[in-house]
Amino acid sequence: MRDGYGGSVAHAIELVLNWPVDAVAGATVIDDEVIIVGTKDRRFPLASLTKLATAMAVLIAVEEGTVSLDDDVAALLELPDLAPLRLDDLLSHSSGLAPDSPARRLAAPAQRRIYSNAGYELAADAVARCSAIPFGTYVHDAVFAPLAMRSTTLIGSPASGAVSTIDDLVALLRELREPRLVSSATHERMVTPHHAGLGGILPGFGRQVDNSWGLGPEIRDGKSPHWTGSLNSTESYGHFGRSGTFLWWDPVVRRGVIALTTSEFGEWAAVEWPRLSDAVLSQ
Repeated sequence: MRDGYGGSVAHAIELVLNWPVDAVAGATVIDDEVIIVGTKDRRFPLASLTKLATAMAVLIAVEEGTVSLDDDVAALLELPDLAPLRLDDLLSHSSGLAPDSPARRLAAPAQRRIYSNAGYELAADAVARCSAIPFGTYVHDAVFAPLAMRSTTLIGSPASGAVSTIDDLVALLRELREPRLVSSATHERMVTPHHAGLGGILPGFGRQVDNSWGLGPEIRDGKSPHWTGSLNSTESYGHFGRSGTFLWWDPVVRRGVIALTTSEFGEWAAVEWPRLSDAVLSQ
């Protein structure tokens, strides 16, 4: 890994230094070259970027045989009024659960893409129940420790409660790019649309006719408007967080970008994030 500047891609990632935020760290990942700018050692709240690590931990639990993607989490957690509640539907926001209520369903499974923090919390609860290990410990031992993410901690909800540094997020992006912790088959399922064609609201960007999502990562597909750039391929995948954070990897051009900030997502981000993405991809 190298830090610093030089080259047109390095100049592109420097755009983050002009953002209207108090603190920022940005990184580009192109093959084995990493360029980092900004506040390198600060631990930023990840908000919904947490879901990428949580999904990875759940999929590791699946490969270990602790849980199954077709498990009915409602049965595992003794929530009969919510049945059926498949684990893969929770990870892909296709369970029909309300955004922030684990006790309320707004649609039948696989009918609408309803972004649900509650769904991720139930998925983590299922892993904790079946493994007899608190989920914070499980995600640390299964994901953070093997990837040497030494500055990353889950201090709150499995949907939004992690804090981390730019170095650690580079390690996570590399795992999402080329998996070592899960099989290639599981990774392919993770980054492929689950229940393709489901419409729904992409938080911050409105209703999408096809609101594609994998088992954890959001899939770029043909969404418009979107937080990635106009030059991103439809196969790009990643996530963004309300705390002003995002991560994406484009497997077609094999480039990725990460940004961590101290300012909540808003109009500034809807302008600056796509601009940064296109600047990196155009070099």
